[in-house]
Amino acid sequence: MSTQPFSKKTIIYGFIVPILVAVIILLFPTVIKDAFDSWFPAGDMMTGEGASDWAFITVIFTHGLAQMVMFGIPLVMGLIWNKWAGGATGFIMGTLFYLAYAGYNIAFSQEFFGASQNLYRDPSFIGNYILGGILIGYIAGALNEKSFNFKRMLGAGLTAGITIGVLQFTLNMTIAFGAWMSQADPFYAFYLVMLPNVLLGVLAPIISKVMMWYGLLPGSYS
Repeated sequence: MSTQPFSKKTIIYGFIVPILVAVIILLFPTVIKDAFDSWFPAGDMMTGEGASDWAFITVIFTHGLAQMVMFGIPLVMGLIWNKWAGGATGFIMGTLFYLAYAGYNIAFSQEFFGASQNLYRDPSFIGNYILGGILIGYIAGALNEKSFNFKRMLGAGLTAGITIGVLQFTLNMTIAFGAWMSQADPFYAFYLVMLPNVLLGVLAPIISKVMMWYGLLPGSYS
């Protein structure tokens, strides 16, 4: 019995797409961030002097988009499959993002402040990314209940995204190691976490609907 050859669809979705997603995630906090930092400088971290009025764009288009990719996967899984798939995927993606983001910030603090903080101990990271990933996938799946209706998917996606945005804002204002920075400008802190989540709440249902049109559905739906 001969081995079945790889189909073009298998190669595209089993090899090419995962690699492209990985490259995109890596580009946001590295190459793309450096480019935006040069265009929109953040200025002195302690005094804010020399900061561009558009410095927030760097945050939105680097870590914000990286987080959207991370949260987007469990959100889509919740919409097109079920709440358990969304929650489980969110746990995996959130854990990986938590480890990567904490490690990145430890290196950042060592480079700019000459001493490393143990950011793995920051309780807000667990809530922001691990719990956030679980909740965004679970809430979207629970509210959508396997519906193919776009309005319901949009409502579920936006509700999940806004809920996680509020959770992140609350944690960043209260228990985060850098809570003092959020408290200095609550409106800005709210904007930074809410905008990516609202955009994701709109984009994920669109992506999910397109996947449904083309039959790119998991397990029993196929």
